[in-house]
Amino acid sequence: MSTRRSSTKNWLRQQATDPYVKQRDQAGYRSRAAFKLKEILARDRLIAKGGAVLDLGASPGGWTQVAVSAVGPKGKVVAVDILPMEPIAGAEFIEGDCREAETLHKITTHFGAVPIGLVISDIAPNITGIRDVDEANFLELAEFVRDISIQLLVPGGALVIKLFQFPGTDEYIGGLKKIFTSIARRKPASSRQGSREVYVVAKGFKI
Repeated sequence: MSTRRSSTKNWLRQQATDPYVKQRDQAGYRSRAAFKLKEILARDRLIAKGGAVLDLGASPGGWTQVAVSAVGPKGKVVAVDILPMEPIAGAEFIEGDCREAETLHKITTHFGAVPIGLVISDIAPNITGIRDVDEANFLELAEFVRDISIQLLVPGGALVIKLFQFPGTDEYIGGLKKIFTSIARRKPASSRQGSREVYVVAKGFKI
């Protein structure tokens, strides 16, 4: 119990001193993770006004907010999560598991004939603390994101996906190199110090 209390206190202290938490509140973003995607989109120029974005693992909606701003009023953003999410103006939300055929059908229905130029994923499974289990769960989700991207992206489209540095991560990225012309690893300034997370930007989808 004392360890749990200590962890909670450390997290609260970290939140209180985190400049991105303060900026999040000032900007009206739902999560500090919004700054990660904002930096990546600015650096890699992945989507233009009027484009279409699929946001997987969207709740609470920080990335969705950034995507809506990036594509503008003539663009389209569809957000998906197994958890509920409060509505965001300019985005459509699907509550469901992206690993299920029913959810994939809903995604394709929402987009209709609109070509999807960018898939973004900040998905992470519940952490068990057992390294082998956590790695397997995370890579399984990453494989689903890759497969959905293959099914839905237009030629030349892009993928942004959060990964953690596990033994199988490099092999997963190697697989992406076979279906995208350009792969880059990004560590946004807003990523917490000591975090093993890395964002992979895959551009130039090849069919």
